[in-house]
Amino acid sequence: MNLIEAFTNEQMKEELPVIRIGDTIRVHNKIKEGNRERIQMFEGTVIAKHGGGISETFTVRRMSYGVGVEKTFPIHSPNVEKVDILRVGKVRRAKLYYLRDRVGKASKVKEQM
Repeated sequence: MNLIEAFTNEQMKEELPVIRIGDTIRVHNKIKEGNRERIQMFEGTVIAKHGGGISETFTVRRMSYGVGVEKTFPIHSPNVEKVDILRVGKVRRAKLYYLRDRVGKASKVKEQM
């Protein structure tokens, strides 16, 4: 194993949450403001997952004051404190980019029973 692979394996998290497309999740994200650190939560629907290994990311979308907000989080980042899965969505697509054009109830994802 070369040095790059060793460093990559050292930085990866052992316990990963099972995040699937369409899930409604709450991401606890560490924010640094000057010399203080706090945890900010971002709750929304997972619309995409990208990559693999250390560079794996997921994109979460929510509506905030009538404006759609999307954030992309690296799964193995030390700034992502934890991920809570609130609802499991029932979808048939790998990417839910069509939700960007939907408004109101049309932008909801069915819940898996």
